[in-house]
Amino acid sequence: MNEYRNAVIAFAAACPVIAQAQTTEELKAELGALKAHVQKLEAMIEKAEQPKPDNGAELARLRVKSDAIDDAMETSGLKGLKISGYIDPTYLRNRNAGTSSFVFLNNNSSVNGSGESFGYDNTYFGSAMLNLDKELEGGTRLRISLMPSKGTASGYNFGNLVHEASASIPLGEQSTRLLLGQIPDWSGYEYIPSTQNKLLTHNLLFDFSAANFYTGAGLQLVRGKWDSKIMIGNMNSARIDAEGERTPGVFYRIDYAKGEFSGFGLSGTHAGFDDAGVGRVGLMEVDGFYTRGDWNLQGQLSYGRQQATAANRYGGASQRWYGLSSLVSYKIMPRLEAIARLDYIFNGSGGGGVFGATLAPGCKDLAGLAANCPDGRNGFGSGMVLRGGQWLVIDPTRGANRGTLSVGTQYLLVPGVSVKGEYRYDYATARVFRTFDGQYRRDNHVIGVSTVVSF
Repeated sequence: MNEYRNAVIAFAAACPVIAQAQTTEELKAELGALKAHVQKLEAMIEKAEQPKPDNGAELARLRVKSDAIDDAMETSGLKGLKISGYIDPTYLRNRNAGTSSFVFLNNNSSVNGSGESFGYDNTYFGSAMLNLDKELEGGTRLRISLMPSKGTASGYNFGNLVHEASASIPLGEQSTRLLLGQIPDWSGYEYIPSTQNKLLTHNLLFDFSAANFYTGAGLQLVRGKWDSKIMIGNMNSARIDAEGERTPGVFYRIDYAKGEFSGFGLSGTHAGFDDAGVGRVGLMEVDGFYTRGDWNLQGQLSYGRQQATAANRYGGASQRWYGLSSLVSYKIMPRLEAIARLDYIFNGSGGGGVFGATLAPGCKDLAGLAANCPDGRNGFGSGMVLRGGQWLVIDPTRGANRGTLSVGTQYLLVPGVSVKGEYRYDYATARVFRTFDGQYRRDNHVIGVSTVVSF
């Protein structure tokens, strides 16, 4: 610094000699400017010679601060915790029901005498969900999902808000796990949350040939590209407490991921059901997916068998059905996707019942004998005919086959917000759809729009 200062002084000393011919006023002005310049140079020199900060000390301070934050999160229970959720207010118009309404947080069963019921137009859309996922030390995972009015258990355990409450505990290694709790059904290629479902409604096999949830314990084995799960417990029941009733079930799913863009799975449900009259149900399905570029293909084949009980009112000793579902989607642009889905259930034998349908008493056949009325909301059961101003069952031993065609779009409005639109055409091989004015038709039309907001 002294060398710089001496140079500045020498330069200042030379200035009078150079400025002899100048007037006194001019000389004063130049000396003032020179002093200001010298002060500026000295400030720059002092700044350059200041000692640099100790990076090691700063790093240690940041490390201590980070450890303190981690300790605070662990103490408060926030470490390893993830919170997510969504809402999807929906607008729906149903021709046969004669309704046009917004749908949000209503019931899909007759909770507390609400009079509402489950139907393909009243499943899991128009709902809200909150998920809490926690991973503990050692790899144990806990998941609690709350879904008011429309959770998996709400139709069986009235007022229950819990959609899922499950634990996955490693047994020695992370690839072998113990499963415990209430777990939503895992069959098929579609899911309950609206964030994971491309259309508003679900396919026929999802709604009418699958369980809702399992309560029990099981194992999960992950070996390479194979992921296998098996559970033993209750189907659609938090507790079986009817006297003399023992209805344990076995539930399993096996998935194979050929790669990131394709795979297939197989699942089965074999359990007892129905407190009013114990029966057995067996459901099996295979499903798969394939994605290439902007195209996505998904498919499913299902088979079901259910014993007759006083509650399901099947005409024979048991009822059998089988069906298929396929979905194709194409991304027109990064934010806009077009979707089409086709479903069909072969349901001609035994009066046309399936696991998720509800037949009812009160009708008569052509001979004037008592017969089951079809599930007029969902379009399952025996066909009807109008004779003498009265609707009669044509043949109580024959059921109507059932199909659905859905087309729609999904548009990503902004991150976390998507808008869905769907037109759905349901049809049957006989008149099994009941209208709001008491008539029967072969088909129905439903139009819906939903906004899904998730985080």
